[in-house]
Amino acid sequence: MHSIPEDADAGAQCPFPEFPTRTAANASSNEHIADFFMSRNSPNLWIKKTQALTVVTCPTALSLSGRFPHLSARSSRPALPHQRRLLGRLAAVVLTTAALTVTAVLPAGAAPAAKKPDPAAQHSIRGGVSDQNFYFVMADRFNNGTTTNDDGGLGADPMVSGFDPTRKGFFNGGDLKGLQDRLDYIQGLGTNALWLTPSFKNKAVQGDGTSANSSAGYHGYWVTDFTQIDPHLGTNAELKTLIDAAHARGMKVYFDIITNHTADVIQYQETQSAPYISKETEPYRTAAGEVFDDRDYAGTQDFPALDPAMSFPYTPVVPAAEKDVKVPSWLNDPTLYHNRGNTNFAGEDSLYGDFFGLDDLFTENPTVVNGMMDIYKTWIRDFGIDGFRIDTMKHVNDEFWQQFGPQVLSYAKEQGKDEFFMFGEVFDTSKSITSTFTTRNKMQAVLDFGFQGAARSFASQGSKASGLADFFNGDDWYTDADSNVYQLPTFLGNHDMGRIGTFIAQDNVGASDAELVERDELAHELMYFSRGNPVIYYGDEQGFTGAGGDQDSRQTLFASKVQEYLDDDLLGTNATHATDNFDTGHPLYRKISELAALTAEHPTLRTGAQQNRYAADDAGIYAFSRIDAKDQREYIVAVNNSETAQTAAIPTYEAKQPFNLVYGDAEAHAKTDAQAKLNVTVPPLSAVVYEAAGRLAKSKAAPAVVLKKPATAAGDASRVKVTADVDGTSFYEVTFQSRTAGGEWQAIGTDDNAPYQVFHDVSPLEAGTSVEYRAVVLDNRGQTSASEPRSGVVGEPTQPETVTVAGSINAELGCVEDWQPSCEQALMTYEPTHRLWQLNVPNLPAGSYEFKAALNGTWDENYGAGGELDGANVVFQHSGGAVTFLYDHATNVISAAVPGQQPAAVSVPGSLNSELGCAGDWMPDCAQAQLTLDTVDGLWKLSVPNLAAGSYEFKAAINNSWAENYGLGGVPNGSNIAVKHDGGPVTFRYDPASHLVTLR
Repeated sequence: MHSIPEDADAGAQCPFPEFPTRTAANASSNEHIADFFMSRNSPNLWIKKTQALTVVTCPTALSLSGRFPHLSARSSRPALPHQRRLLGRLAAVVLTTAALTVTAVLPAGAAPAAKKPDPAAQHSIRGGVSDQNFYFVMADRFNNGTTTNDDGGLGADPMVSGFDPTRKGFFNGGDLKGLQDRLDYIQGLGTNALWLTPSFKNKAVQGDGTSANSSAGYHGYWVTDFTQIDPHLGTNAELKTLIDAAHARGMKVYFDIITNHTADVIQYQETQSAPYISKETEPYRTAAGEVFDDRDYAGTQDFPALDPAMSFPYTPVVPAAEKDVKVPSWLNDPTLYHNRGNTNFAGEDSLYGDFFGLDDLFTENPTVVNGMMDIYKTWIRDFGIDGFRIDTMKHVNDEFWQQFGPQVLSYAKEQGKDEFFMFGEVFDTSKSITSTFTTRNKMQAVLDFGFQGAARSFASQGSKASGLADFFNGDDWYTDADSNVYQLPTFLGNHDMGRIGTFIAQDNVGASDAELVERDELAHELMYFSRGNPVIYYGDEQGFTGAGGDQDSRQTLFASKVQEYLDDDLLGTNATHATDNFDTGHPLYRKISELAALTAEHPTLRTGAQQNRYAADDAGIYAFSRIDAKDQREYIVAVNNSETAQTAAIPTYEAKQPFNLVYGDAEAHAKTDAQAKLNVTVPPLSAVVYEAAGRLAKSKAAPAVVLKKPATAAGDASRVKVTADVDGTSFYEVTFQSRTAGGEWQAIGTDDNAPYQVFHDVSPLEAGTSVEYRAVVLDNRGQTSASEPRSGVVGEPTQPETVTVAGSINAELGCVEDWQPSCEQALMTYEPTHRLWQLNVPNLPAGSYEFKAALNGTWDENYGAGGELDGANVVFQHSGGAVTFLYDHATNVISAAVPGQQPAAVSVPGSLNSELGCAGDWMPDCAQAQLTLDTVDGLWKLSVPNLAAGSYEFKAAINNSWAENYGLGGVPNGSNIAVKHDGGPVTFRYDPASHLVTLR
């Protein structure tokens, strides 16, 4: 399979007669069959055109996505033999290795130009901000502007003041004045947004009272007074001076805030250890002793009166010396906290449990909701704060955010803060989870933890470039009517997980310093050139590393006295932490400054639409376009994580278009060929960027658009995946709309890159509700076309009693004959965790096969290629060996997957690892979490004799690292697989063909 334009002289012939001529009749009656067009110069070559590239193939094994009326199987029988022979000639287009990612099936032709543009057509929004370069700094660890506030006015005893510059877990001396003194240094990185860790007054020291088991609130997350700057860092007046100074330079200031908890003040009368007690075991009770469910009141202005002695599973007690320590005063009421004991960070307790003893606020109570909004509105009004990073967002109930976000944003705009921006910490890499906070919960953005993992995997661990393409292909989870992925802050490391320098050093033991710096630069290049707002964690620009996360990743930029920090090896320098590290000549400082300057000069690299273009199926080149909807000038970004130079032909929007190099070490000028491909060579561990010399040609007519069947989204049953197939190769924006019976069309999001899709939040609707969808395409001339409406149904589809793989494989499976819809050997097994039906065949002989999904043992309901009812047979060319058949009842698609080369190792890292005997959870290299290959059936298995009862989450990790991992539905870097186990024996099974992890 190779790529040529439709009208190119291929100079090749396929070894069989040409297909029947495609007619208007069969085009109009088949929504999806217009993928392929006969080459005019080579009639035996059939062409598939997509948004990103043109694929040509000899027709040998194509699985149709629609059906020819005169060829398809009908009713209760498979396709007739002569039809099977014709279908068997069609070639399945599979984009592998370096062929790219846009695999949408395209409708035929272009729609007639509308006389007037459809008013529903919209541009993809850039809500919030999408041009920020953040510098994330911990004030105590940046610069000591004055020693007079080092002990916070609490005296010389470190166990009282929390100040001990020799200990990594105590205040080290940095302050707000020190930050202001170094604004030149910060701005020199190209920073236009300064993000401070929480700076409110903290409980100075927490612990058991001993030096060995205590630490200080230098980090800012143990707040007692939400109205005052911590005296170790300065005063409210000094904060205002810092903000004014930053604003004078054109820099914004973001506050890190907390709504989930306060400092640890409340004790429990019954115990000090306080394991979590569930609501099922001990429900909440009103002050009158009546059982109630707090969720019935969340999001309202009503809540029952509570009694500390009556209402909670633990009796909250506040020491007399601290009964009035919290400010505002309402925070001293112990009934405004959950009081259920310590969280295990999973399930119910992740919302209701105390973080390591920190007092967990009752955020379902309107007193707490309103009180928190009042606190942070005051900081906006009195200090001119430009935005908030919100801590532990994942651990606060949805209804809180649905009120907090819109109301605080509205208030900020009333204060003249039109670009006020909030983003939350949702410590999860699953887009189906993180995106709910920007869609359902109405917040503007979340920190992109998924990007951090993908960037580390690519730049540091040398993973497949296609992993990045898979990652960015999931961005549409964030698309809704008022937000999308472009405003997410992206980062490479932080104060909790550790630094990018640490990861690179750990992943490349024995590598030279020069290579480590190159990999660090590559990670930053990917972050600055791809969508999102890049975040620099202070010290990364100086090559800081560290032994791990948390305290080990919080070094001072001023000279340190902490021995653990003095032992660190910094990247790109001979300096140590024994001296100040504000070196503007450091190679990483210079690189970050260069990247910021380049993206300021070429703003399309910050705000333009991002389209996947090319991805190697091993270490190598990943390439993507950036294009601004107004300027219409394409940029090509190519990053290479191979240790050798790599060359690729990268699809673009236009043929014969000159491109000029604007970044990197490559040819200064290049030009796309007749197939609109740009030949690019990228040096090892580096990036190049090209800018098109001209703008895109205007579209002659708006392209046709067809909706696929709306289906319940894998990973979140409260979302409906709506996908549009668009015919054409230019830049388009697709607006999706929805309506229920009797309702008006409402916009649910606009997508500006293929595949065009949204994941509609239908959680407010009852299961079984019918929702109608349509898609409107806007081309680059302002012309529009609209799809025909198509309906979907809210909620999980009712699963059939049985599903059979019925086809010409049945005899090979041991059935009496082929095409038996009731054959037991061809029955699939339902996997409720993944909502998929599966059949593993350890050894299917080589051959050409056809099959369909037959439901409930008959042909009465059957699905063929593309999930079509009574559709064409699925054609499968098999080289022999193991194969896994999968059926998804949400889409009705049945498919066959074959394993590639077996990995060296497979593990199940997750929240169950400590129960297996690992040193901690989520450890892909833990020996006790390793699966063993069963050579009989080709599956990897791990039998656990007695797994404790509980709710667990896990994934499949390949070769003992996170570089390649699979989650729910077998999706690369997918959602965590969540299960509730009743206790006892369990066997984990990993299928290398489907990448599903199942439990038996």
